[in-house]
Amino acid sequence: MFSLQFPIPIENLPVTPPPKFLLSGCALPKPYVFKRRRFSNLRLRAADVAAPVAEEAALPAGLQKEFLPRHVAVIMDGNVRWARRMNLPDSNGHDAGVRSLREMVDLCLEWDIPVLSVFAFSYDNWLRSKTTIEMEVAKAVVNREVDFLMFLFERVLKSEMEKSSRKGIRLSVIGDLSLLPKSLQTLINEAVERTKSNTKLQLIVAASYSGRYDVVQACRTLARKVKDNEIQVEDINDDLIEQELETKCTHIPHPDLLIRTSGELRISNFLLWQSAYTEFFFSETLWPDFRKDDFVEALLSYQTRQRRYGGRQS
Repeated sequence: MFSLQFPIPIENLPVTPPPKFLLSGCALPKPYVFKRRRFSNLRLRAADVAAPVAEEAALPAGLQKEFLPRHVAVIMDGNVRWARRMNLPDSNGHDAGVRSLREMVDLCLEWDIPVLSVFAFSYDNWLRSKTTIEMEVAKAVVNREVDFLMFLFERVLKSEMEKSSRKGIRLSVIGDLSLLPKSLQTLINEAVERTKSNTKLQLIVAASYSGRYDVVQACRTLARKVKDNEIQVEDINDDLIEQELETKCTHIPHPDLLIRTSGELRISNFLLWQSAYTEFFFSETLWPDFRKDDFVEALLSYQTRQRRYGGRQS
């Protein structure tokens, strides 16, 4: 912005008009002073200057853009253990886990990883709280955790919806959403609808989800179609089943890389069908402590794998 100050009243200036000249950068010719009617020219000249093009974010050392996974899935494990190690309430661990998720989302945006799936809440949690825990006190503990996770999910959706939309994030939520609180179902539907046209990153949140549930609901859908004579039993194949899985919401349904934190060596009923040829990375780090360096370590490990998709090594 140009800022001109007149040391003497304008009316006392000489009436002789200044000579014609071209502006160069921001230097003003002396001793002449522009009259007010020339200011518009300055603004036009400034507007004509193209804004510098932002450079593409540099990848950390060792990572190669052409070998980055297109779909990363994460089992975010270790929130409660982290809180207890810190002598904090369990809820603080889940809050800290949200911060780690925000950072991973930003890294996927920065490095152009188009799909990120996260396991937020298992369908099996409902079954555990209703059947396998016999003691009333233990039931109460589990139910309190479930209630807090529902509250946290709702709170994060409310606070992050506008920000996510601005960043170009498309939100998808998979799982048996009928088991979630009605208010949360409404909020999820609003967020999914609001972000459906965004294309920078698809964030798939698995809530009330399990891999077995996913396959079962797909089989039920196909069975109904057979019953209604929409398809024949002989028509059922991998492609038809895949079209009915919850991950039909994305054009990249199979994770290239699945990361599990906290040192556990299992996938806990997450994306069972979709992970047939997924590469796994198990990190000792608890999820609230999972940072950029941990993600880079997982990506570097992924880039050393020789993916054969069931074929033999040549």
